[in-house]
Amino acid sequence: MLRFTLETVDPDKIAHELMHGKGAVLLSGLFSDMQIAEARQIIHQHSAEADTVTHFQGQAEEDGALHLQRRVWNLLAKGDVFADMAAHPLIMQVLRRFLGTEFIMGSIAANRILPGGPGQEPHVDYPYWDMYKAETHPIGLNASFPMNAQVSILLDPFTEETGATAYMPGSQKELRYPTEADDFYGKCERMLGEPGDVALFFGAAWHCAMPNTSQIDRSAVLINYAPKWLTPIEEMHAALPEGFLDEASDDLRQLMGLKYPHPQAFDQAAAQNTIGRK
Repeated sequence: MLRFTLETVDPDKIAHELMHGKGAVLLSGLFSDMQIAEARQIIHQHSAEADTVTHFQGQAEEDGALHLQRRVWNLLAKGDVFADMAAHPLIMQVLRRFLGTEFIMGSIAANRILPGGPGQEPHVDYPYWDMYKAETHPIGLNASFPMNAQVSILLDPFTEETGATAYMPGSQKELRYPTEADDFYGKCERMLGEPGDVALFFGAAWHCAMPNTSQIDRSAVLINYAPKWLTPIEEMHAALPEGFLDEASDDLRQLMGLKYPHPQAFDQAAAQNTIGRK
């Protein structure tokens, strides 16, 4: 993967790599050790038990190993550090180039894979994530423009042993769900990095968590971003603390969809022209 720092970040180059290159890049130097430690502590606190919904873990569920992969949802309600992560200026800068200037956040959660945790099935992410049911999607749907960007903020070392995310370089160009015939495991590369690194990728690229064969946790903050008009995957507003949105930054309010006025009840709206160049 191409690697960028605060000093070398190039939104145009990153957008091109996500669309036309391997489909993923690594960003370093965005978060302090203190931020990573705080995020990790909160996630461990909220994931003592495996009692939340998860995805792409069907085999683990059949094998009785689902408890070794633990999700923590709606992180905005669980610590200010997650709002800082979601609206980091560099991430905002890059994604304004990739998803349009008014993009939103579809979800912010954590994925914690304990030692011995199995990997996921190779997949694509929301809104493409159920494309194994191709008949439920519009005819001609393709990857000529992005409806997704994924950010994984690494909280533990992502190595071969800990189960660093595997992905198929270039697979984002062909928008479909992977099959066994694609030989994913024979052709994939890994998103390797250290705590604090950020893996940024187009979620149409085939990818999956790999088995954690180490003796340590493998945790990450997972953020889904989308164009302004896409329905978010996670209902975040209902669980936010009172006053959260009143004190939210301008960027965070954008991520929460508060700058996009639809849907709305037009028969209750003021009689004025609201859309058009003039």
